[in-house]
Amino acid sequence: MNIKIKRLDHHGIVAGVIEDLKIVSLLDQYLPQDDKQEITPGEAGKGMIMNRLGFDNRPLSLSPQFFTNLPLEHLFREGVKAEHFNRTN
Repeated sequence: MNIKIKRLDHHGIVAGVIEDLKIVSLLDQYLPQDDKQEITPGEAGKGMIMNRLGFDNRPLSLSPQFFTNLPLEHLFREGVKAEHFNRTN
């Protein structure tokens, strides 16, 4: 059996508060969806909030690196990958 462990740290609390406030659905309601993107505008906004509250001083352009070792299936939804947070893909 191969077990892979990823740290959730405080990101679970931040993601939970974002979900409780319904920020993702609110942003998705008012921002247009780009069919070329793998994540919704609300999920992108959630990612930006989590990145800035991640006590990380990297620029937002490095968001894929920030999310690489986080359990995105728990923080967002199944199928979301770190590279989805890069607008150049």
